[in-house]
Parts: sequence; structure tokens; C-alpha cells
Amino acid sequence: MEVDRKLLEHVAEVARLKLNEEETNKFLPQLKEALEFFSKLKEIDTEGVKPSFQPVELKNVMREDREEKCLSQDDALSLTEHKKDGYFKGPRAV
Repeated sequence: MEVDRKLLEHVAEVARLKLNEEETNKFLPQLKEALEFFSKLKEIDTEGVKPSFQPVELKNVMREDREEKCLSQDDALSLTEHKKDGYFKGPRAV
């Protein structure tokens, strides 16, 4: 793939970027370098390697569900001043 000014301008247009002359001159070598790096990935032998659709192992990080002592209604309401008739009092919904 030939990386030239026309390609950079097309990529900038697709990304909806307006590059001035200075930015174009700055980013052109960087784009070439990035694409050369990715082209090296084609050289890697992946024969016999299973595809990995999830690069990070998924595991359950939740704790085991255990029954424990619960707060009583009075204990729960004891820490707030916003209560009425044995319930938490919230803002008025219109």
C-alpha cells in the first residue's frame, strides 16, 4: 500500500479532521510508520493458533451469595434525617 499525501488527506476527511499544511507534513511520516508496523503482523506465522475473540480472560469476580443479618427498618432509618412514617423521604416527583 502506497502511503502518500492523498491517502492522508482521505483519512483526515473520513475522520472529519481539517489538517493544515504543517499538520499534514507532521502526520504523513507517522502514518507511514504505523502502517509499516501493522504490515509486519502479516509476517507472523499463525498456523495452528486458535482465534481469540476475547483477549482478556473472562472470570466471575462476584462474591458468593450468602445470607447475612440485615438491618432492621429502625436501624436503617436511624442514620438519616429525611424520613417520614417509617420510610425514607425523597424529593418530590412532578
